[in-house]
Amino acid sequence: MADRPLILLHGYSADGSAFARWRTVLREAGWTPEQLCTVSYESLTNDVSVPDIAEGFEKVLRQRVGLADDAPFDVMVHSTGMLVLRAWLTRRGMTAQRRARVKHVIALAPATFGSPLAHKGRSFLGALVKGRKQLGPDFLEAGDQVLDALELGSRFGWELSHTDLFGSECFYDSKRTTPYVFVFCGARGYRGLGALANSPGTDGTVRWAGCALNSRKVVLDLSADCADDARVQVLDWTQDDVPMHPIANVDHGSILSAPPLALQELVIDALRVASSPSYTAWCARAETTVRATREAMVPWQQFVVRAVDERGDGIRDWNLQLGLSDGATLEPFTQDVHVYGADPSYRSFHVNLSQLKDSAVLRGRARRLTAQLYASTGTQRVLYSGAMVDTARVEAPNRAGTWYGSLDLSSVLPGGAVRFFHPFTTTFIELRLDREPLTGPGMVVRLHEPDQ
Repeated sequence: MADRPLILLHGYSADGSAFARWRTVLREAGWTPEQLCTVSYESLTNDVSVPDIAEGFEKVLRQRVGLADDAPFDVMVHSTGMLVLRAWLTRRGMTAQRRARVKHVIALAPATFGSPLAHKGRSFLGALVKGRKQLGPDFLEAGDQVLDALELGSRFGWELSHTDLFGSECFYDSKRTTPYVFVFCGARGYRGLGALANSPGTDGTVRWAGCALNSRKVVLDLSADCADDARVQVLDWTQDDVPMHPIANVDHGSILSAPPLALQELVIDALRVASSPSYTAWCARAETTVRATREAMVPWQQFVVRAVDERGDGIRDWNLQLGLSDGATLEPFTQDVHVYGADPSYRSFHVNLSQLKDSAVLRGRARRLTAQLYASTGTQRVLYSGAMVDTARVEAPNRAGTWYGSLDLSSVLPGGAVRFFHPFTTTFIELRLDREPLTGPGMVVRLHEPDQ
């Protein structure tokens, strides 16, 4: 065990006391009280953002923990703590230095891509349940900016992922210039009254498919400037495979308060990983430990989708469906969709892959996948347009500025370039169209004829 601090970083609406059980476990495993540094932060004030917390975290490391700017440390995060850490790691101009400082990341039920509960917390009922109870100017505030970042398909989550997952730099791999990352999540939701908060495919608060860092991005580009052979672009993740390791009989809270012995042992061993070979060996042991639990779980996949025009502006009124070339629709893809409240160009799709696999739509058919897209400007003065590779389902735009099209995705099916459907992961999709303001009488721009 290295002689460096282990920072404990909690989740939304909690404080450092949430790690009481883990502090005991870690002390019994050899960490000293001085090495265990528990950081608390404010998440229930509406005017505090995740980047605010991340920079406050940096100040605490220097001013309170006493770490030099280049001093190494390990970190254990729970839930929203993962977003705080990622925001800290991706501070512009500091990324290489900060990546090198963090040696191990233990992520317990991390809200890597948000939570299906976040948007509910911004309601009046959510404020009553989770909001601040102390009397004062921020009484009943529930942390609007933090909850906005936590919302499924949020702008914050999209932009953050385009830095640490799909950017030009590698943030998470088995080299010593980046942290070793280990992700764990409970394999069941809450019990008792807490079960009212459960949604399918979650530990009660975060989605199983929204924990792991092994994400990829797919670009579906129908804009006029894109060559036909580049309309489907697949961007692999830039770091090592960082899967979610499910823990049996544990939910979002008990992974902190009552971690089973098997999880304790996995975490202690993870914190002792010191080389690429030892990381590979740990991954093999962990997979053996959790394989039966994973195989018993319903396989879910999450898609975070954004539609934009050629200027990069969001398309607010759109819909995406997946289907087969003969016209059959894969209904499970659209059964659980969340539209990001602040900007509907961002959406999150949660897909039960067991329903997709067993669907009669797929049995006995040629598995040629298509993306079917609808977009509307809401006005006949401006249209969306896009080039089609598969024209079988194209319909002419109507007078309200509505456009329909489809694109052949066969290259990303299993056996092609990549697997499109992969359980317990999040896939980002960017849809690109052209926005065309019309000219002429009654349109956006017209020639003014002077009086004769």
